[in-house]
Amino acid sequence: MTTPDVVTLEGKVRETGRKAADALRDAMRVPSVLYGPKVEENVHFSIDELELEKVLSVSKRQIIEIKIDGETYKTLLKEVEFHPLTDRPVHVDFYVLADDYKVTLSVPIHLEGTPTGVTDGGGRIFQPMHILRIRVTPDLIPGVYSVDVSDLNIGDSLHVRDLDLEGIIPLDDLSRTIVTIRPPKSEELLTSSLITEEPSEEELAEGEEAPEGEVAEGEEAAEGEETEEGTEDESEQ
Repeated sequence: MTTPDVVTLEGKVRETGRKAADALRDAMRVPSVLYGPKVEENVHFSIDELELEKVLSVSKRQIIEIKIDGETYKTLLKEVEFHPLTDRPVHVDFYVLADDYKVTLSVPIHLEGTPTGVTDGGGRIFQPMHILRIRVTPDLIPGVYSVDVSDLNIGDSLHVRDLDLEGIIPLDDLSRTIVTIRPPKSEELLTSSLITEEPSEEELAEGEEAPEGEVAEGEEAAEGEETEEGTEDESEQ
């Protein structure tokens, strides 16, 4: 687990309304708003579009300090609205952090190292989980969960419970698999091809017993015998 980077954006107070917002976008500025549990009134401002793009290009969780008229707000990127055709950001929400208020957010999971099962056994990495949802106080916000997979062999897995969660409330199930090392594809194909051939109806008719768990054609299950019922098989700002 690593700490988040801190980046700074310069904001300018703006007028509200569609006409004013369109004028800002034409000037390559993105209409924005910030709010939080200790912010008495929402602050409407604009930020440079290119500077925002730099923030959006980083997958790691970041703390964003926004400076407006001499005041600095410590925030998290809450929501970004994009234009449906141009994919340009058209509006941004920032959440102002308060030391004694927990926040709910998503943290990316990155794998580090090359598993032994890959280098020595020709295995394959399968990562079904890339984001962990957590609830945490601002001082413990992680930037990214870096998971060392170097010692994993074929068949080994890492789960949410294996992460450093001290002081953090995970919102995903602790048993969820983050990464597992699968055998080589050729080995999987070989295993799937080893299918036992079942006897034909003619063979059964000649007196051979049906495979365990099956009933020969025309026979009925013993009185009172229960039949198997199908079973049914988880837990993101």
